[in-house]
Amino acid sequence: MSSAATSFIVFAFVFVGAMLGMLLRAVLPEDHVSEASKDVVKMGMGLVATMSALVLGLLISSAKSSFDALSNDVTKASSEIILLDQTLQLYGPESKEARDQLRTSVARVADRLKESANLSQLRTSTSEVDSLYQKIQELSPKDDRQRSIQTRALTLLISLQGTRWLMYEQEVTSISRPMLVILISWLTALFISFGLFAPANGTAVATLLVSALSVSAAILLILELYTPYQGIIKVSIAPLHAALAQLGN
Repeated sequence: MSSAATSFIVFAFVFVGAMLGMLLRAVLPEDHVSEASKDVVKMGMGLVATMSALVLGLLISSAKSSFDALSNDVTKASSEIILLDQTLQLYGPESKEARDQLRTSVARVADRLKESANLSQLRTSTSEVDSLYQKIQELSPKDDRQRSIQTRALTLLISLQGTRWLMYEQEVTSISRPMLVILISWLTALFISFGLFAPANGTAVATLLVSALSVSAAILLILELYTPYQGIIKVSIAPLHAALAQLGN
C-alpha cells in the first residue's frame, strides 16, 4: 500500500473517530458526560496522548536517520566511483578499458534510477562487477608504483560494492506494521475523546479536521522517509550524476 493511501486511512480513522465521539455525546446518559467523567477521560487520554507523541517522535527520528544514512551512502558511493576512476587514471593508459567499463556501468545504473526511481536497480549484475574486477586484476604492473595503484583500485572497487549492498539493505527497512496499527488505534481513541466533549459547531469540526490532517501528514512523512527513492520525498541522486560527469576526465 502506498504512503498516501495509508495516510488517507489514518485521516479517515481519526476524523471519523472524532465525529463518532460527537454522536456518542448525544446518546450517552448525562452522568457519562459530567465534569467528573470528563476529568477521568482527560487523565486517561492524557496518558495516551503522551505515549502517542513519544512513539510519533521516535518513528520520525528513526525514519529521518534511515533517510540521512541512505543520502550519505549515495554521496559516499559517488566519491568512491570518482576515486576509483582517478586511481585507474594514475595507473596509465593500460587502464583505459577498465575505466570505460566503469563509466558504462555507472551510466547504466544512473539511467535505471532515473527511469524507475527504485534503489533495487543499484543491484546491477554481479557479472559486471566481476568483469571490472577481473580487468583491473589482469593489469600487469611494471613497477612498485603501478602495483600499489592496482591494489588501491581493487580495494576501492570492493569498498564500492559493499556500499551499494549496504544501500540496498538499508532501503528495504520499513516501519513496523504492528507499531503503526497500535499508534493508529491510540490516535483514534484520542480523537473519539476529543469529539465526545467538543461542542457541535463548525469551529470545533474545523479544528478536529485540521488536527486529523496534521496527524495523517505526520504518518505520511514517516512513510515517505522510509521509501526515499519513491514518492514525494526522495534522496537526491545528483551526486551520482556529478560523479558520472567526472569519469573519463
